[in-house]
Amino acid sequence: MNQPQNLTVTEADAYHLIHLDDGKANAVSMELAHELMSAFAEAAEAGKAVVLAGRPGKFSAGFHLGQLSERETMGTLLETGGLVLKALYTHPRPVVAACTGHALALGALMLLASDYRIGTSGPFSIGLNEVAIGMTMPDKAALLARARIQRSMHHRTVVLAEIFDPATAAEIGFLDETVAADAVLDRAIEKVTQLAALDPVAFRETKAKVWLREIDDFDGGL
Repeated sequence: MNQPQNLTVTEADAYHLIHLDDGKANAVSMELAHELMSAFAEAAEAGKAVVLAGRPGKFSAGFHLGQLSERETMGTLLETGGLVLKALYTHPRPVVAACTGHALALGALMLLASDYRIGTSGPFSIGLNEVAIGMTMPDKAALLARARIQRSMHHRTVVLAEIFDPATAAEIGFLDETVAADAVLDRAIEKVTQLAALDPVAFRETKAKVWLREIDDFDGGL
């Protein structure tokens, strides 16, 4: 398999490990977004679950701010970001996120779109900081947050752009559990192997019933 520049894919019997590493903050550029969608499409075609992991200390800082700030690329990038989230939450097999560090904006949304989220304990920041950086929270992103975030924390998370440490992020819905940094990937592989044993048809059809109808179609962007 040709490995793209910003991620690597390791194939195992039950899952594909998609490992993001651009050497920096794993900001989602147009290039990385298309690489992610291609990797998820290959896993879906193979009928494999997915572990989505970041680099040490960084899961993803969100959109590439340079491309997001340019008028000619902003709309396309937002549309493509929506397709990345759609690839995660409509994947027909379980998706486990190994949150290896900071996860902000689109990075945090990728956690919310995954089936199970394992975080790295430590001094890391997780949250939706769109309002804090002068960006109106997109409609569908707010709905995705409403689907996963504890109801009493939704306003603080989406409107007030509050950022959380991993332990608090697990309490309110960004993560399902936290482990030590040197254990996060092993734990994610253990969990995805367990979830991959679920009946594939029952899993796919039940997952489709659970997701909010309002966010079924991300084709028009966030």
